[in-house]
Amino acid sequence: MGSVEIDRTKCLLCGACVGSCPFLALELLETYVEWYKDRCTLCGICERACPVGAITVRR
Repeated sequence: MGSVEIDRTKCLLCGACVGSCPFLALELLETYVEWYKDRCTLCGICERACPVGAITVRR
């Protein structure tokens, strides 16, 4: 099973990944982005949307 890794040291909390996810698998919280494994299809849209490369999708 795959995963989505979010590097909190790189993440700007801009919400680009959250807005790009068609499955609502990401949520922008006050100090980090939460990933919901049960909603995620590992499509990689969030990875491509991140402007700083803070997201890695492992399939």
